[in-house]
Amino acid sequence: MKEQLDRTKLPQHIAIIMDGNGRWAKKRGAMRVFGHRNAIKAVREATEGCAELGIKCLTLYAFSTENWGRPEAEVRALMELLVYTIGDELPTLLKNNIRLDTIGDTDSLPKSCQRELAEAIEKTKHNTGLNLILALGYSGKWDIVQAAQRLALQVKEGALAPEEISENLFNQTLSTQQRPEVDLMLRTGGDHRISNFLLWQLAYAELYFYDEVFWPDFRREHLYEAILSFQQRERRFGKTSEQIVTEAK
Repeated sequence: MKEQLDRTKLPQHIAIIMDGNGRWAKKRGAMRVFGHRNAIKAVREATEGCAELGIKCLTLYAFSTENWGRPEAEVRALMELLVYTIGDELPTLLKNNIRLDTIGDTDSLPKSCQRELAEAIEKTKHNTGLNLILALGYSGKWDIVQAAQRLALQVKEGALAPEEISENLFNQTLSTQQRPEVDLMLRTGGDHRISNFLLWQLAYAELYFYDEVFWPDFRREHLYEAILSFQQRERRFGKTSEQIVTEAK
């Protein structure tokens, strides 16, 4: 399937909702954290697959603000797993020229997580390949609210007039800032919703849902499958098909 891809029409920014870890574990008679542990290979497959293709950005929905409401033992296990994984995967990030970043309220994470993240971000900041972005303590509504608050403060301080607030300025104030808007969003696990993820940035993204693939089973072939579907779609951005054809000539 990789050979079928048109390398001139790759999405610049892919976002993934990594869903189904708990149900994957339950099907095997195990605790939910067993699914989270077995999802590490899927993260590696998606990341290295995007890096090999030359994708610019990959954003993974790793932990939402709503996830804080899960059972305490599961949240604690997730945080411990995050610390371990970041440290363990750092050599792979460096080897593949991948730059790590985060979006979200990372101040809400345990101090050990913040330290591991800061170290990995610092060590990979000069890498020029794929930009891997972990959404941690993140939600789309939180992102929009914090951007609005920042702009409101500038208006209050007299540094910005209300009429100067534009779509472009608002976009730059979001946590994703100068990164390209999402072209393709994937979701495993069978649910067909975006679950408060990158609400602004997904405005014109193509969506691809896996009905029978839980995240721990995700492999590069599933990534290629979604990109191939993306390349077969007509992206009109509010225009007509005729306009798109004319502009392409």
